[in-house]
Amino acid sequence: MGLRTTISERQRRLGFELKHLREHAGLTAAEAAEQIKMGRVQLSQIETAKTTILTPRLRELCDLYGCTDKAYIESLVAMSEATGKGWWSAHKKRRSMDALNTAELEASCTALRMHQSLLIPGLFQTPAYAEAIFASTGLGFERSEGALEFRMERQRVLTRENPPSVHAVIHESALHMQFGGAKVLREQLLHLVELARLPNVTIQVYPFSAQVYGAVSGHFVHVVPAVPALGTVLLELPVGLQYLGDRPSLEQYERLFQHLAKNALAPIDVSLAPETHSVKDSLALIQHVLYTL
Repeated sequence: MGLRTTISERQRRLGFELKHLREHAGLTAAEAAEQIKMGRVQLSQIETAKTTILTPRLRELCDLYGCTDKAYIESLVAMSEATGKGWWSAHKKRRSMDALNTAELEASCTALRMHQSLLIPGLFQTPAYAEAIFASTGLGFERSEGALEFRMERQRVLTRENPPSVHAVIHESALHMQFGGAKVLREQLLHLVELARLPNVTIQVYPFSAQVYGAVSGHFVHVVPAVPALGTVLLELPVGLQYLGDRPSLEQYERLFQHLAKNALAPIDVSLAPETHSVKDSLALIQHVLYTL
């Protein structure tokens, strides 16, 4: 089998985890390969995701490295055996690898934790708002149209069977950015309120009045799978996405999100009677912004 020319984030992460296990066991690639009668070069190619690994071999490596976490091992097997094909496959020729990776990660997650400071998160955007975002980046109409279709399809994760829990903290700044104009923003804010009706969606607003804010965190999405240790933090950078999966980074962003959620306004709750809403909750702030549009 030839070496891969394109490597997905799932494939890269599998190799990273196997290398991490080996190093934690105190073995060099040559030592590990020798003990399971595999070539050192082949093991190195597996760890760099340039080639695949058969399931029996993967289990053999986990046993050699002393890994006894059954849920973790089965997740590694699932990552190895996955084809990488899904609804996003139809967009392969038109979308970037980052976009395809994001869709695949979202498809297999159990939870999503998001923070945005200037934009409404992509999974919550209306078509008009998303189109205005794409237009502001200078994309041509044809390319923008494909990006819009892809984003709308991604949003199906919110209402799929057994959907992930989705928790977003959005800075108040994003409620005032009028991409597409006041009418588009008004429609977008009303859509946020409707999304909050979904039992798996929690939306909080971080107000200007808050005394503490993790602004240096930037935009991020913490994708949490069934085994949290295999989670991924996506950092949105001007040059594309950065993927963080090492334990210290996952723990750091988990703490950061908890900090943001703790200091944000109470979540949007449309089940409460209007008179029970405090001026210090997310719905009240959104309603105030709507009144000014």
